[in-house]
Amino acid sequence: MPPNVTSPLISPEELHDRLEDPSIRVCDVRWYLGQPDRGRKEYERGHLPGAIFIDLATDLAAAEGPGRHPLPEPTAFEPRLAELGIGDEHEVVACDDTGGTTAARLWWMLDDLGHTAVRVLDGGYKAWLDAGFEVETAAPAYPPAALRLASEWRKVVDREALRGQLGRITLLDARAGERYRGEVEPVDPLPGHIPTAISAPTAANLGPNGRMLPAAELRKRYSILCGPGRSTVSSCGSGVTACHNALAMRVAGLPDPILYPGSYSDWSTAGERVASGPEPGAAELPRS
Repeated sequence: MPPNVTSPLISPEELHDRLEDPSIRVCDVRWYLGQPDRGRKEYERGHLPGAIFIDLATDLAAAEGPGRHPLPEPTAFEPRLAELGIGDEHEVVACDDTGGTTAARLWWMLDDLGHTAVRVLDGGYKAWLDAGFEVETAAPAYPPAALRLASEWRKVVDREALRGQLGRITLLDARAGERYRGEVEPVDPLPGHIPTAISAPTAANLGPNGRMLPAAELRKRYSILCGPGRSTVSSCGSGVTACHNALAMRVAGLPDPILYPGSYSDWSTAGERVASGPEPGAAELPRS
């Protein structure tokens, strides 16, 4: 069995000290919007020793489903990770170079399916390099492992269920403010946000050094955003960066939010009502 994990984050220093631990599996989850091949190319140029490349588009998303990165069926996700050498006995460390915004997707998926020995490298690849630690270009070849995950996603909500809860739950939008307000929209058909959604960009989870803010600061932030007595749903463009807000809330010691996996990409392609501007908007708006 992997060791008990007391924090969803691991520092570069702690990880470096444990690189020879056979229970560790480092996963490189670098990904870039609109550049589907760049993550693997960056991995091939250099990655943490022993790191496995995990492709967001093919390993952490299904080919079809609601939104741009629909969750895969757990029965497909489980054997893929096992094939890569990730098993029940392993502590998984997810790494990216965007403040954990992509790595958090792997963290959330494994955690939701019951493999709680999973952490995100705080500060990511940049923090590793800044600490002066080594990288390599060779890809590891781990033997297939035995991995047992739950057969269904637990903390999720779909579009139809969410529509009926607008105004009664707190809906967070993890996208950058300009996308939330509808000033720009690089990929989805309509600019704006889901009515009642509150702007909660992931950049505000991080300090100037790119590492996650202290728990007390995150607790203050999300206590203000979420308010008392309501369930929280985390969303973004396609259900990826929404996981970073879930990670921040876990660090803060707050209740886990529900994930809307399809997020705005699902909502905006389905003919649902859309709000724009800096305010959340009402649950009922004229159709665009």
